[in-house]
Amino acid sequence: MDADLQAVIDFLPCRTPALWFEQAKANLPTLLIDHAHCEKKAAGTALSLLFRYVDHPHLLQSLSRLAREELRHFEQVHKLLQDRGIVYQHLSSSRYLSALREKVSTVEPERLVDTLLTGAIVEARSCERFIGLTDVLPAELGDFYRVLATSEARHFTDYLNLAERYAEKSVQPKLEEMLGLESGLVCEEDTVFRFHSGPLAENIPTGAR
Repeated sequence: MDADLQAVIDFLPCRTPALWFEQAKANLPTLLIDHAHCEKKAAGTALSLLFRYVDHPHLLQSLSRLAREELRHFEQVHKLLQDRGIVYQHLSSSRYLSALREKVSTVEPERLVDTLLTGAIVEARSCERFIGLTDVLPAELGDFYRVLATSEARHFTDYLNLAERYAEKSVQPKLEEMLGLESGLVCEEDTVFRFHSGPLAENIPTGAR
């Protein structure tokens, strides 16, 4: 495995349960629709940081580039939906991101650092799932996700490096706390199937909104 991808795997304390990948294959429309939403939200997060922290030139350069890439990924996933006749529509969000954001401080500079750590974790999990999807989806989609995994690994590194750059102390204690929460969110049964959800509980239909 590529060193950058391996760094992502080593960063995460757990792997996505196999059941989630089985459900992804069985519920491809929801997977692709929610993935498109995730890419759009990722671009929005980067842009919001650009507007909030105008006095951080290194951050502005890094996240401007990242936002462009996320929007390009949105365009690519949206095109996949169109090619397959899948209607892009609103989906309710999973608990994943909102739960992580509850750990973000409300005071600076911890607010910025915690937001960047959240970005690193989300990008790492996305990368790990992209890698796993290459083995369960049709060849065309598998190839697409293999390419995206490389980008997500780079985004993970960008966010983590930025967090360490702007932190006034070690990020490790907060990072370990957030990763512990994240492990539960992706491993425990969930009430909806989404790109960042845990496996859907067996008694709930995979298409549930």
